[in-house]
Amino acid sequence: MFRSLRQRLEGIGEGYGGSQPLRGYLTTLTVYASVVSGLTAVAAATGRRGPSRPAAGDVILIAVATHKLSRLLAKEAVTSPLRAAVTRFEGAAGSSEVNEVPRATGSGHAAAELISCPFCLGVWVSTGFCAGLVFLPRLTRLVATGLTAVAGSDFLQLAYDAAKAATGNAGRHGG
Repeated sequence: MFRSLRQRLEGIGEGYGGSQPLRGYLTTLTVYASVVSGLTAVAAATGRRGPSRPAAGDVILIAVATHKLSRLLAKEAVTSPLRAAVTRFEGAAGSSEVNEVPRATGSGHAAAELISCPFCLGVWVSTGFCAGLVFLPRLTRLVATGLTAVAGSDFLQLAYDAAKAATGNAGRHGG
């Protein structure tokens, strides 16, 4: 007799150990693969092609923009309403960021990890930017430029605050 796929996955999960939501991770991977496959099919059907060798400037621009958008979505206090249904606030993390933990179980736990982890979210954000370079390159570069400027501003704000603190000149609200 053949066991169902669900029973096989549960057996694998038990053998793996720990409390990792493997089914949720598998669902997330399946959704991601479906999105990439769909984007690839649409690109092929419309004759769109990515560059055979991406420009170094685009790689750097997309890297910095991915960093900023991933942190904005996963950690910023202002975007916490987007995560509140599946995460629990743990405390402030400094520089307008928050620490949150997943409160859902199973697939919901995996989704909560994805949207509250800038490293996890970075893969999805980068994929979106890469698709943007194929379908809407000018708009994608403009949006990525804006996010890169904000990331640069963030680093300058932190450097400014650090310089003030080093000289004993820190005031209220970091200003």
